[in-house]
Amino acid sequence: MFLKLEKSLTDNSIEAYVSDVSKLISFCTLRGENVSPEALKFNDLQEFVNYLNELGLGSRSQSRIISGLKSFYSFLLLEDIIQADPTDLLESPKIGRKLPEILSVQEIDAMIAVIDLSKPEGHRNKAIIETMYGCGLRVSELVNLKVSNLYLNDEYIRVTGKGRKERLIPISRKAISEIRHYFEKFRNHLKILKEAEDILFLNRRGNKLTRVMIFTIVRELAKKAGITKNISPHTFRHSFATHLIDGGADLRAVQEMLGHESIITTEIYTHLDREYLRSSILRFHPRAGKKY
Repeated sequence: MFLKLEKSLTDNSIEAYVSDVSKLISFCTLRGENVSPEALKFNDLQEFVNYLNELGLGSRSQSRIISGLKSFYSFLLLEDIIQADPTDLLESPKIGRKLPEILSVQEIDAMIAVIDLSKPEGHRNKAIIETMYGCGLRVSELVNLKVSNLYLNDEYIRVTGKGRKERLIPISRKAISEIRHYFEKFRNHLKILKEAEDILFLNRRGNKLTRVMIFTIVRELAKKAGITKNISPHTFRHSFATHLIDGGADLRAVQEMLGHESIITTEIYTHLDREYLRSSILRFHPRAGKKY
């Protein structure tokens, strides 16, 4: 309830936090100890981290679990259940900044080109891809996008992101056109369930699409287009940000459109194209053109 009401976290985030505490309890059980988490000390938690490492969990997974435990113990401290936080000195493993996989504009066009528009859901899928790429949406934001939050005449949409924070995002005329086609060719012909009446993207039963369904649509289109990259719906968000910054967009503006709380998160998209970097070095470095 604290995570839901005080922190305004989504159900998926809450499930992850609870899972982190469950892993700690399972570890205590494996050690043959019937002890509650609030009785654990720093050394116990350090052993838990070593246990995660022995399981073969990667640095990112370990770091995320430790972050969840730190939040849990902060809650215990806030509620006066414990007097000292044993996670204060607990260090997360160092993780490198991993550049996300992105699609080129040509690859996105290739995926759109293989959509079968002879099928009613073809227009829906085309609108989905154009909206994800054109607005840089998270998959959760896409499946929960409401008809009442479309301001197509003004070329904006209202999105509810992490922490239930709302933001306005400009939407391209191409995406607007595809959304209108989707209404005309698909959505207007559905018998829509009452609870889904205000949801934009629906399945053939008139209900909200699931996150898994969006993953399936994206991966099937990538396969048809001959794209071998390991992509997901989030790849379109990465591509959206990268293409904007490569085109000269202001980093602060991209941060606002993505709904990032910190601009540091957005800075990952400022990586340079490797060929551009290489050509710059060859052109300007004093040693690059010399032969010995």
